[in-house]
Amino acid sequence: MRAFQRNLTNPFYIVLGLPATAMGLALSVQIAALSWILTTQYNLDIHDIGLVWAAGPLAGIFGQVIIGIISDKVWFWNGRRRPFILIGGFVGAISLLSLPYIGVISSALGFEAIVGVALVVALTLDMAINISFNPTRAIIADVTPEGVSRTKGYTWMQTISGTLSVGGYAIGAIWDNYVLIYVGAFLTFALAIFPTLLIEEPRELVSADEAGAEAPGTPSLLRLLVTIRPLWGFLLYDAYALVIRLGGFEVSHFYVEYLCGGLTLLFIALTVLDKAPSGDAKAANQVEFKKVLAAHSFSWIGIQSIFVFLVPVLEIRFSGLDALELGRVTSWSFLVLNAVAAILPVFALEPMARRIGRIRTHALSLIIMSVAFAYGYVAGFSDWQIWITMLFAGVGWAAIVSLPFAIMSQKVDQTQMGLYMGLFNLSVVLPQLLVSLGIGLFVSRVEDKGIIFMIASISIAISAALWLFVKRSKTHPSDVTASVQVGGGH
Repeated sequence: MRAFQRNLTNPFYIVLGLPATAMGLALSVQIAALSWILTTQYNLDIHDIGLVWAAGPLAGIFGQVIIGIISDKVWFWNGRRRPFILIGGFVGAISLLSLPYIGVISSALGFEAIVGVALVVALTLDMAINISFNPTRAIIADVTPEGVSRTKGYTWMQTISGTLSVGGYAIGAIWDNYVLIYVGAFLTFALAIFPTLLIEEPRELVSADEAGAEAPGTPSLLRLLVTIRPLWGFLLYDAYALVIRLGGFEVSHFYVEYLCGGLTLLFIALTVLDKAPSGDAKAANQVEFKKVLAAHSFSWIGIQSIFVFLVPVLEIRFSGLDALELGRVTSWSFLVLNAVAAILPVFALEPMARRIGRIRTHALSLIIMSVAFAYGYVAGFSDWQIWITMLFAGVGWAAIVSLPFAIMSQKVDQTQMGLYMGLFNLSVVLPQLLVSLGIGLFVSRVEDKGIIFMIASISIAISAALWLFVKRSKTHPSDVTASVQVGGGH
């Protein structure tokens, strides 16, 4: 083990955050460029754009849970998470390079429907991201002790990732999205491959609460389904919406949406009111993990709505802009969002979390984000007003991509971190699929497309309230020492 890893120095935290940065950058390029390409080059309507974006959640539903289970059990190429990070980085870079050539690929294959080819390209990119996304976060939990040091690992991860994303969006804003795609592909490859080779993973994982005990086996499918109970409503609707959309059926009512919405609220209410048996720490953590799923899911309804539909909304609100100008406004918007998310985790959220706790810090950040999106709905009719919206929304985005990982990782068995990272990711991808299929359909049928800002605001506000039901974990005494050692590296 290299000295910088053994001593948990700041340079180690930087290296540790780079593989996740690679995948975050690939996702950022996709967010900036995919809707822009589909809107300006191929004139797809808002519902078809939502369908293309559904590829990512579909890849995540299967990819991250399966990869999480596998990566907990295997060991090759001198790592547990390393092989999946390396493979995902390579395939992700190639997929990014394919984005500008969707039309060329479609013509070469003799397909007339751009949507089908765009789906395949998006699915390949998302599969690559999902192969690596889970391991890049699980490896942080694998090599850091619980508590302050692990929180620092995730906040540094987001600061580094956010900084690179800001640079990427600056490229799109100053030049154009094509330059962003090519630079993003190179950095995705480089940052996923080389830093991963410098990190030494532990051959054996030991749970802090069950040291010396036999490692638990993979839970049954029934147990996994029970674990994700707060997400059942999302799962039911996503299955229904996929059948309707891919089958080409026309439905003029929203009865199923109302039913699934009611079921979602019911399952989440049962989750947040659930209490574990007294004295059973493992059962208590399972209950708290379910609350984390419930709270985090609504965050992603809000933020994904902005990611997917901001470009079509701005195209309507700023109808005088041409394609390149619209792309620059969008890039500046996401640059501002990610600039705040890059600065805050280490310099504001981590110190605040030490004082008032991670959960309260996270909830407060989400409230600020909710207010920002409400402002965007009311006032977002010029570029600078959109940028103000994204500036304050960045506070919540900084929290969403850093604090929940630290909170969640202390609610689960260390030896099954990959599995639970995959299950945790379902609270991201199932709401993402809902946005693509359900909210996309709703927005396509209403006259005021700007309603997407209010949908985001309400969803984020609900998430903030749900996070307050999650109980704070106790910091392990061993991490106090670790945090002091790390502090010497500043």
